Amino acid sequence: MGPFLKFVIFNSGRPPLPDTGQWLLLALNEKLPEAVVEILRAHIIGLHHYLMLFIMLAFSVLFESVKAPGLGLGARYMFTMAVGRLLRAITFASTILPSARPWCASSRYSIPGHPHRWAQKYYVPYASDANAIRQVIERDIAYVDTVNYTADYRPDWGSMSFLIDFLRPNTSEGSSWYSLLKKAGGGCNDLVYSGHMFVAVLTAMAWTEAYGGFSSVLIWLLVMHSAQREVRERHHYSVDCVVAIYVGILLWKMTGFIWSAKGGTGDSRLTKLGKIQGRLLQAAKDSDMDEVRELLKDVELGNQESPKQGPSKVLYSVTAQGRLRLGRCSHGTRRVLQLHVKLGCSFWLRKSMFS
Repeated sequence: MGPFLKFVIFNSGRPPLPDTGQWLLLALNEKLPEAVVEILRAHIIGLHHYLMLFIMLAFSVLFESVKAPGLGLGARYMFTMAVGRLLRAITFASTILPSARPWCASSRYSIPGHPHRWAQKYYVPYASDANAIRQVIERDIAYVDTVNYTADYRPDWGSMSFLIDFLRPNTSEGSSWYSLLKKAGGGCNDLVYSGHMFVAVLTAMAWTEAYGGFSSVLIWLLVMHSAQREVRERHHYSVDCVVAIYVGILLWKMTGFIWSAKGGTGDSRLTKLGKIQGRLLQAAKDSDMDEVRELLKDVELGNQESPKQGPSKVLYSVTAQGRLRLGRCSHGTRRVLQLHVKLGCSFWLRKSMFS
C-alpha cells in the first residue's frame, strides 16, 4: 500500500487522527511508577515470537503435548489467517486513513509534485471547504474542474505498464518496475486492522484451545502488552488493535465450527475402543473369537460421545495393555488384536497429521 499512497499524496503534511488510546497511555506515563512504564515500553515479545509459538503448537501433537489433530490445528490457524488477511485488505483499501506517523511518506518515497487525477477530481477541491462538501452531498456529483498539471512520467514496463497509474514513478527512480516494487516495503497510511495484533490474537486463541490454564493467561497478557506498544509507538491507532482482537476471536470461533466436523469417525472408533478394552482383552485371554469379532464390529458401528481424554492416550492405554496380555492369547486371537491395534494406529496418525 506504500505505492498506493503515492498517487493520492495523502500523508504530505496531513496530521494523524485524534486517538484517545494514545492520550490515555501518555497520561498513564505521568501517573504510573517509572518501573511500570519501562515494562510497558519494553520490547518483550514481537511478531516472530508469536509465529514461533504457532509452529510449536502445530507440531506439539507429535510429542503428546496436545490432543489430536495436531497439524489440523496449524491448518485451522493458516485458514483463519488467510480469511482475516483478505478481510483486512478489503477494509484498508476501501478508505484511506492518515498514518499515525505523518512524516512516513515524505521520508520513504519520492512523492510526485501534484496529486493523482482521481484525487484532483474527487478529493482535493472539497477536502478543506465545508461549503464545497455540502454541495457535493446535495449534487452527488464532482462539479469542480481539475487543474491541468504536467503529465506524469511513464516508463516502458511492457505488460506491467498498467501499474504506472498506481505506482507513479519518477525519472530518478529508473525504468525498472521490479526495483520500484522492492523499494515499496509496506505502506504509510493506516491499515485497519492491525496485522501484527491479528497474528498475536490467533496464536493466543490456538494456545488457549490446546493448553488453557495459566499459560494461556500469560499469552493473553503478552497480547495486551503488544497492543499497547503498537499504539504507544504509533504503528497503529487504538481502533486498529481493538478491531484486530475481536475479529481474531470471532474468526477463530467460526473456523472451529468448520473444523469440528472433521475426524468424527476416528474419534468415535477410538472412544468405543477405550470403553470396551477390558471386555476385548478378556475375550482374547479366553480365546473367544466370536466375542472378539462382535466387539470389533461394535467398534466399527459405534458412534459414542467424545472421550474425556485424548484419542492418543486411549490408543496408548489399549496398546500397552494389549502388549502385556497378548502372550496369553491363542495365535488366531493374537493376530486379530494385532490387526486391530494397527488399524487404531493408522486412524490416529491420519487424524493427527493430516486432518
